[in-house]
Amino acid sequence: MSNSLAFTPQERHATFALAGVFFLRMLGLFMLLPVLALYADQLAGATPFMVGLTLGIYGLTQACLQIPLGSLSDRIGRRPVIAAGLVIFTLGSAVAAVAHHILPILIGRAVQGAGAVSGATLALAADLTRESQRTKVMAIIGVSIGIAFSAAFVLGPLIDNAVGLRGLFIASGVAGALALPVLFFLVPV
Repeated sequence: MSNSLAFTPQERHATFALAGVFFLRMLGLFMLLPVLALYADQLAGATPFMVGLTLGIYGLTQACLQIPLGSLSDRIGRRPVIAAGLVIFTLGSAVAAVAHHILPILIGRAVQGAGAVSGATLALAADLTRESQRTKVMAIIGVSIGIAFSAAFVLGPLIDNAVGLRGLFIASGVAGALALPVLFFLVPV
């Protein structure tokens, strides 16, 4: 096999470490999906509109901030933006974990989405790999997201059964926080 077809050790390391960052962040997010809708209408202040907004606000804030945070990562560096986004995601999880009313959960979900670092993380993957490897890199990262989605739909209800919605938000925050050491200690500089 020629060198242009194979990953270098650094590319392999970067690819799997960044796939791990994506996996942890998305696992935390996806665990909430099969359960949040079941609980949301039982919370104080819940209306059908508030439930829908609570479910969708994450995607809205993420969509609004993805490009500005990507541009910021071009100026100040990928790692600081990704790290800040993971911290913001974790803080949003904490806000939602302590809530007894739908409004703080809505705010927590909005804050989670404000940690919009997918673009910056993919840009870092591109920075750390050769152009000839990008398709494979993006495919591996995509597979990690798919595995997170599948695992979350099994783990979410199990965690909910054991510790409830609050515990799911805590688990989501822990998963986001665990992505930080992966970013700083496993992703090559």
